[in-house]
Amino acid sequence: MSLVAPILASTSTVDEITEFLLSLDALKRVDRRSYVTGTTRKENSAEHSWHLAMACWSIAETFELDVDHEQLLKMALVHDLGEIDAGDTFLYSSNRNTAHIEERAGIARLEGERGNGITNLSQIWEAQETGISKETQLLKVVDRLLPFLLNLNTEGKTWIELGVTRSQVATAHVFIKDSFPMIHHWLSKQIAYATEQSWLIDR
Repeated sequence: MSLVAPILASTSTVDEITEFLLSLDALKRVDRRSYVTGTTRKENSAEHSWHLAMACWSIAETFELDVDHEQLLKMALVHDLGEIDAGDTFLYSSNRNTAHIEERAGIARLEGERGNGITNLSQIWEAQETGISKETQLLKVVDRLLPFLLNLNTEGKTWIELGVTRSQVATAHVFIKDSFPMIHHWLSKQIAYATEQSWLIDR
């Protein structure tokens, strides 16, 4: 049995499809601030998206959460696609609150490419960006947890380089107390430890 339909749907050609795939590949060129454990290099946004999807999947299974796994994984995969155009915005950057504007435009550009077969790309992106579903809540918790974990396991390398404070980190993670108290409790203990180690500025 052939995997490919005899006639490609819509006006897309293989050339257009592969051009879209190369457009997605550009996410690998977007560097983040966190360092990959056991290396001296920073992770890129494509690596983070993979890590986010796997972590969400695993945590949802571990705690037997009542979430739509397909929706959750799709949101994790599109989560940072807008950064292809907008670049990564550091969590504690002063323009963090406006980063979504350029990211949203980038998603619209990708959705409009002729080789894109994902008709609801913008809808999925909006669901993770502005939604309030259980899937969105879990995604946001894990998205904050992962860079925190990388910082913790690189002895606060990014925190130290950029002069991040204890209060900045605590404030950025406070919402997790309502969404996932167990993880928030763990984070609070680790923030105290990181401060004791002088990886975070104590203020």
